[in-house]
Amino acid sequence: MFKIKVMDTNDTNYEWQGYDSESLLDGAQRNGIKIPYACKGGGCGLCKVKVEAGSFKRGKSSIAVLPEDERVYNHSLACKTYPKGDMEILLNINTIKSY
Repeated sequence: MFKIKVMDTNDTNYEWQGYDSESLLDGAQRNGIKIPYACKGGGCGLCKVKVEAGSFKRGKSSIAVLPEDERVYNHSLACKTYPKGDMEILLNINTIKSY
């Protein structure tokens, strides 16, 4: 079990306990944090986040919505990102809402 810390651009912080078998998107939903998405398959790009700290495994996703240059800078799709340790992720203020 890992601590997942989510920050938005207003320095609002949310935290939950995540699992390596659960995507960031599923973990956020389970904990009442809404991250926009459409497909959950790595093809739409709506759930893009920036990993500020921590280790993770990235599942397959479309290069069209997550190009290599963004991957290098730790951008990832929440639906295809699996924690491998404690993490900090950054979301845009317009994309995060608490239920």
